[in-house]
Amino acid sequence: MDIEAFDYHLPESLIAQTPLKNRDESRLLVLGKDSGDIEHRQFKNVIEYLNEGDTLVLNDTRVMPARLFGLKEDTGAKVEMLMLTQIEGNDWEVLLKPAKRIKVGNKLSFGDGKIVAECMEELDQGGRIMRLHYEGILQERLDELGEMPLPPYIKERLDDQERYQTVYAKESGSAAAPTAGLHFTDDLLQQIRDKGVNIAFVTLHVGLGTFRPVSVDNIDDHEMHSEYYQINQETADLLNATRAQGKRIISVGTTSTRTLETIMQSNESFVAQSGWTDIFIYPGFEYKAIDGLITNFHLPKSTLVMLVSAFSSRDYIINAYQKAVELEYRFFSFGDAMLII
Repeated sequence: MDIEAFDYHLPESLIAQTPLKNRDESRLLVLGKDSGDIEHRQFKNVIEYLNEGDTLVLNDTRVMPARLFGLKEDTGAKVEMLMLTQIEGNDWEVLLKPAKRIKVGNKLSFGDGKIVAECMEELDQGGRIMRLHYEGILQERLDELGEMPLPPYIKERLDDQERYQTVYAKESGSAAAPTAGLHFTDDLLQQIRDKGVNIAFVTLHVGLGTFRPVSVDNIDDHEMHSEYYQINQETADLLNATRAQGKRIISVGTTSTRTLETIMQSNESFVAQSGWTDIFIYPGFEYKAIDGLITNFHLPKSTLVMLVSAFSSRDYIINAYQKAVELEYRFFSFGDAMLII
């Protein structure tokens, strides 16, 4: 399938640079999964589309302050490092800028040596495996030295770093936020619970795939990068009970979706499981886990547009995106939301 099939025109002015004052007052485009019908609401109205006994699945990953600015030890040249995924021990997959001159054996210093990163392996597209050397607890060093790794299309500085975290963020390890969840407030989640809707949590740490564009013309040739996920027994049991009762599973975000579908591709029911997933969901994929999806508006020709197209249809999704552009919805991480149901 040609990558151009997932393109659409997006004026740069519609890319949201800052979050709204109130998370749940973003706009919500409701798309009929099988009909293509469209409604325009506010995000707080999402509760009207949830029924007693349904289960809402949230990704509780927490974004690390994983962008570090430092110096190359031998030359003093400035360097930027974005930590993506912990490989093993103190070895991390990272993105470097500029990466061209960082070779195996080179060392980078951050915070006058509070963190020293040694290059162990060179990867494609600015990626490296770096071994970190530090004293104490890494999370404390990152809290001291690191910055929140906002996506490159956000040019504004974020005054409140917590606005790039969901209100339920818990498990530290992500290089980017699961942005569909940014619209929820504690009050809205409580209203959803009070309606009798179950809330379950999975974890997927967002990694390199979020920053890597599709660089092939035929999407069948695209390879996804692996990301770590986990689902516990409590969540698995709740999801199985939801199914047994004939109720719906509604996923919040593409990361929750990829986690649930990864599990159901190799199991007859939901199971407690952890590991690495490189699942690539695009039209032709048979969904087995979810009945509804809450998501943001994604970049043209991205794997995320392909994922939502597979859940509904490419024609319905592109039409909905074009309507959103006409009505000046806000796009991407701090933008508005879509409910496909």
